Amino acid sequence: MTTNQLKWLSYITCLVMFLALLGGAVVTKTGSGLECGNEWPLCHGKLIPAYTVGSLIEYTHRLFSGLAGMLSLASMFAFWRYARQRRDLLVYAWMTLLFVIVQGGMGALAVLKSQSAAVMALHMGFSLIAFASSLMLALGSKRRHEEGDAFSVPGKPVSISFRNLTWFTTIYSYIVVYIGAFVSHTDSQGGCSGWPLCNGEWIPELSGGVGVVFTHRIAALLLFMLTALLGHLAFWKQKDHRELRMLGVAAVLLCLMQVFSGAAVVYTLGNDKLYIFAALAHILLIAGLFGVLCYMSVRVWQLSKGNRR
Repeated sequence: MTTNQLKWLSYITCLVMFLALLGGAVVTKTGSGLECGNEWPLCHGKLIPAYTVGSLIEYTHRLFSGLAGMLSLASMFAFWRYARQRRDLLVYAWMTLLFVIVQGGMGALAVLKSQSAAVMALHMGFSLIAFASSLMLALGSKRRHEEGDAFSVPGKPVSISFRNLTWFTTIYSYIVVYIGAFVSHTDSQGGCSGWPLCNGEWIPELSGGVGVVFTHRIAALLLFMLTALLGHLAFWKQKDHRELRMLGVAAVLLCLMQVFSGAAVVYTLGNDKLYIFAALAHILLIAGLFGVLCYMSVRVWQLSKGNRR
């Protein structure tokens, strides 16, 4: 396969992974997780279930998840066969396949046997890693197609402190995602009315769902501050690395939109139709942010070592 064909295979894999992640979010937000009963992979004993909105949502998610698994397997084989000299791309492909399998297994277990909110939040976390891995594969394939397997680094290498800040922000963003998923799976969204205040207070009484939601808000605020600092340093201090500057800007914009989508979730809680769109936007924006930060983490490691692979 040519580099262009590998690039497009990675694009398609990333797109389908995105649709699988979107489908999972729709299933969660519409409460359609058990619309096929406690059966997997069949739906009420049938390969093609009877039409209901809930079963259609759940079954479509299963189909996209299965397609994501097949494409991940195809990508792993293709990059192993035709680009094995690029260890970074091969790692992305392996990670995509691994976490698709893990999140698929957890999804099946959630159907067959009820799981705690903490475990279901992990299911979302693993889905996010699978998508981020496919996004890194797509971005890495694009760069390889444009630049080839070049090893030289223009300008000075990335500093260790900037590298560490990028890594810390990425790891912390995953923690924030997990807390957000826990909010969703414990049905705590309504714990805080109003935004940015919580129930009209800067620091509310931390009991029940209020404590869960308020913790998520504080964690999200700290994530925005970290991302803003990272984006500032990337844009103004990494002028030798255009890619890092663009990634830094993308991270800040995605994080800013994520903040406003969180506010939209609060203000649409009383409107089911609008709430679905706000909640999906909230999930998809954090998925994009996490993917960008993951790719940025790999690139700063490569550039700090003077290796562009």
